Amino acid sequence: MRAVGIIPARLGSSRFPNKPLAPILGMPMVGHCFHRTRLAVGGENTFVATCDMAIADYVRSIDGQVVMTSADHDRATGRVAEVVSLLEADGGERIDAVAMVQGDEPLVAPETVQRALGCLDDPEVQIANVVYSSSDLAIVGDPNNVKVVVDRCGDALYFSRAAIPAAWNSESVFSALIQTGVIVFRREALLGFDELDESELERIESIDMNRVLEHGGRIRTLLSDVPL
Repeated sequence: MRAVGIIPARLGSSRFPNKPLAPILGMPMVGHCFHRTRLAVGGENTFVATCDMAIADYVRSIDGQVVMTSADHDRATGRVAEVVSLLEADGGERIDAVAMVQGDEPLVAPETVQRALGCLDDPEVQIANVVYSSSDLAIVGDPNNVKVVVDRCGDALYFSRAAIPAAWNSESVFSALIQTGVIVFRREALLGFDELDESELERIESIDMNRVLEHGGRIRTLLSDVPL
């Protein structure tokens, strides 16, 4: 099975413009993501997907591979799906699995990416999303952190920017599951996502994984020991 790591990154974030190039210990954020993803899947299988030449120039300066994409993508998943189509058309080699590592995950552990790809050893799993648990009210209440509730098998039921499950009385004590920027896909699930219409809950929450759930798909969650 050929697995690739694709890092979607763009400068036009409304919450943090130019975030991928923000320096962390002297290295742009996207550089940390690139090197950590490379350790998980190999340099020849790691690609940065961007529509911004400044990001492309930096990645090439550290000998990274870049795929230039359309600037019209509203969702990172759609950008990654475009890259898979472009790579297969260019190289002729089929890609079986994709680890999408968001360009703002500079602390992602290579082992976490590998564990996530391992979820695809189960033939029932089409998509797996790495999550972590937190009872910190500041983290749970922050709409920038996407929360998810799951069933007893660990499959996602719903993603929200609100604090879910809702603590409707002061005696409720729980830890919420927080989505990270590491999601793995089988090829067919990724390309199939890109063919689906944007869903209502996806639009309201601005969370692309809700598109999968609203169209009847399943998303396995993988609990990480550390927040990414």
